[in-house]
Amino acid sequence: MDLSLIRQQLTERRAALEARASKTTRDASHRDEPLSADFAEQAVERENDDVLREIASEAQHEIDLINRALKRIDAGIYGECSRCGATIAEQRLLAVPYTTLCVNCAAESD
Repeated sequence: MDLSLIRQQLTERRAALEARASKTTRDASHRDEPLSADFAEQAVERENDDVLREIASEAQHEIDLINRALKRIDAGIYGECSRCGATIAEQRLLAVPYTTLCVNCAAESD
């Protein structure tokens, strides 16, 4: 497994997520444009803001997972199941590069 390639992919994904989180947070805060003067329109805008905040929250959660994966790479334990210690299959890591569980342990936790 090419850890430098995985590190690069994780770093690129993190940058994209950081940009998304920043943009959605900015849009939800109405820093660039104020809420509409129409109360009905404001209600719709506030609902949209809730969706934007959730998108930002999900992006931040994935950023946290990526940061932990990068730390595991640095520590030399990337690809090791945190529950049983087995090696996580390369295909699983390619699909979910920040996973900490092998397929068996992931199935048990569901």
